[in-house]
Amino acid sequence: MKLLIVEDDNAYGQTLARRMTKHGFSVEHVTYADEVLIKARQYLPEYILLDMKLGAQISLPLIKPLRALLPNCKIVLLTGFASIATAVEAIRLGANDYLAKPADTKSVVAALTGEKAEIAFDETPISSEQLEWEHINQVLKTNNGNVSETARQLGMHRRTLQRKLQKKPQLTKTEHYG
Repeated sequence: MKLLIVEDDNAYGQTLARRMTKHGFSVEHVTYADEVLIKARQYLPEYILLDMKLGAQISLPLIKPLRALLPNCKIVLLTGFASIATAVEAIRLGANDYLAKPADTKSVVAALTGEKAEIAFDETPISSEQLEWEHINQVLKTNNGNVSETARQLGMHRRTLQRKLQKKPQLTKTEHYG
């Protein structure tokens, strides 16, 4: 079972590679968007874990050429910026599945192989404060830490944004940030 992991976070990519190797996969790992198609042509993987953000680039445009090159390959998009819109777009472009990071090993293996994974869902809804804080941090990360630009995009005063960033909401014991 040949797996190509496309992940720009080298430590996370190596961790995934070790975990997938323990589950019987032969793994290759690339970190840059311009390496993906070259490695896919050389390695001819049966499975691909594709990180949605590769540095400053979005990997969605890689799905169609990967699908054309490897029509029977199972492509799973991994992202730390999960949204319904990107999930729909990824599937429309040819991805087989979509997982939010951090994804546990059982979920990744299940998405790749089609096996059922036992996934426990927390019944406690996320608070509006937690949701807002996560959204603010996602926009801030997209803007490479630029507080002024993030405040402008969110339609709030820069000082208000700075106050909100300092007030990280308390988590329940079953929640964690990825």
